[in-house]
Amino acid sequence: MSFLRLLARNRLALAGLIVMVCVVVLALITPLLPLADPNVTNTADRFQRPFTEGAALGTDHLGRDLLSRLLHGTRLSLAVGFAAAVIAATLGAAIGIVAGFYGGRTDNIIMRGVDMLMAFPYILLALAIVAALGPGLLNALIAVAAVNIPFFARNIRGVTVGIVHKEFVDAARLSGMSDLRIIVTEVLPNVIPVIVIAMSTTVGWMILETAGLSFLGLGSQPPVADLGSMLGEARSALITNPHTSVVPGTMILIIVMAINLLGDGVRDALDPRLKSGALNRPMPTTLVDRKGPVPQPKEGGALLSIDGLKTEFHVKDRVYKAVGGVTLSVRPGECLGLIGESGSGKSVTALSVMGLVASPPGVITGGAVHFEGQDLVGAPYAHLRKMRGDRVAYIFQDPLATLHPLYTVGDQLIEAVQSHHATPKSEARAHAIDLLKSVRIPNAEKRIDSYPHEMSGGMRQRVGIAMALANDPDVIIADEPTTALDVTVQAQILSLLDDLRRERGLAIVFITHDFGVVAQLCDRVAVMYAGRIVEEGPTDAILNAPSHPYTSRLMACVPELGGGRRELAAIPGLPPVVDRLPEGCAFADRCHKAQEACRRGEIELVDNGPSRTVRCIAPEPVTEAAQ
Repeated sequence: MSFLRLLARNRLALAGLIVMVCVVVLALITPLLPLADPNVTNTADRFQRPFTEGAALGTDHLGRDLLSRLLHGTRLSLAVGFAAAVIAATLGAAIGIVAGFYGGRTDNIIMRGVDMLMAFPYILLALAIVAALGPGLLNALIAVAAVNIPFFARNIRGVTVGIVHKEFVDAARLSGMSDLRIIVTEVLPNVIPVIVIAMSTTVGWMILETAGLSFLGLGSQPPVADLGSMLGEARSALITNPHTSVVPGTMILIIVMAINLLGDGVRDALDPRLKSGALNRPMPTTLVDRKGPVPQPKEGGALLSIDGLKTEFHVKDRVYKAVGGVTLSVRPGECLGLIGESGSGKSVTALSVMGLVASPPGVITGGAVHFEGQDLVGAPYAHLRKMRGDRVAYIFQDPLATLHPLYTVGDQLIEAVQSHHATPKSEARAHAIDLLKSVRIPNAEKRIDSYPHEMSGGMRQRVGIAMALANDPDVIIADEPTTALDVTVQAQILSLLDDLRRERGLAIVFITHDFGVVAQLCDRVAVMYAGRIVEEGPTDAILNAPSHPYTSRLMACVPELGGGRRELAAIPGLPPVVDRLPEGCAFADRCHKAQEACRRGEIELVDNGPSRTVRCIAPEPVTEAAQ
């Protein structure tokens, strides 16, 4: 996506750009316009009102044409402001890069000098510089640039310190490059975006500072005018002839506002995260744009059923098919394991259930998710918000990232209850303590007032489980909740989930990449690859006799303890990029059984024994013992 297209996504920034283009173009063509001489006085025509014949904006106290002086003054103010910004950015960036690159004593000496300059109020420092150099527009430019150099130096120094410790800078040093060449070829290209962003957000302020000095008579000197001096000359007639002050004041307001709005847009457009929509405010639910017929709910007693779900990410001109038609179901009291390599679409499938995939860039383009027969895809936000955490709850992988660091775990548990049910705080607190006890947190009465950082990883994960259980949900979706835990705590968490499932009749969708977890907890298992289910069936049957080559290769990658010597296998190659999926079977390029037919046409998910399905044209036969 081009810079202008990114900038156009911010409407205020686009408006600022349009205004600034108009102002700059008008300033550039000012000498070509049929305007009166801005410095010629005519006291007989002093203080003429706007829209007077021959004076569109009126005249000032000396009878000079305000329109002509405004355009010439705008031209001068813009030139001085931009020149001050360039000078301050160049010198400040050079100082910051040198200080950050060399560090140590050099850094200390330079930055202490910068700190001394920043200790002075910048307006007073600018006044002192102009007083020392004498009034004049050039001296005002020097003063404004000088007082802004420390701002650029400190910002760029901070960025440089982070860059000089990167591996590519170390590699440049080891290759024998000189310091100057490293700064020019390795550091500077990474600092330029920061310099541009800093300039775009400070140009308006520098124009305002220059106008302020001219307003005090220290900038532009008569008869030459800029916007600040026009405003200063008109202050004596502010009450009797306000138009002489309003005209330059309005232009200053327009320029500064437009530059500030444009600067914010430039800052965002230069951020690479904007290209993926990460800086856009996400919608409350995932955008739905289903193409084709919507599947209807099926009979069979499933509490939650996913039918042909398709979720895509639209980034620039590319479409990433993260979920390419997943069909799953889970019954009350059942645990369904969803397994596969990282990037296979497991988490996106889980988040799509309740419309939690960020939009932009996520879009649900097909299928349905039925909960008790009701389609959740495209459901009103109020309905989904009511169900989230109440009927369908999530346990996420990293509880330290999902728990709020500024609130105690008790406050967050109480909020989870009160957001769905009108419960007095005392009752909600008692319920929160019971929840912590149910997940086997010792001394729950005191632990409820602990902050997340005061707990271990296992304790935080238990709090996440307690929060998921806060409203007695029907379905829990657990997204790799034991990945970051040691094996002892992992076993405790799995045992806890299994006990809660049997006691409360919960339906659990457990996302993992660990076959050991699947064997311990899950009744059925579904294997995902490249956004699609490639095999599904009872856990014991699939673990004992996998049908799809991908499943068998995944299991061969799991080390065995006490099983004798066995070569630890690895799946060759890499999963396909989901915006360029190959025709036919997505696993064909990595499969040792691939045939020419595997690379032609759609490979359907077909039955392969009782309660088993597989997406393969030549699956392993299923014996009676493995059914």
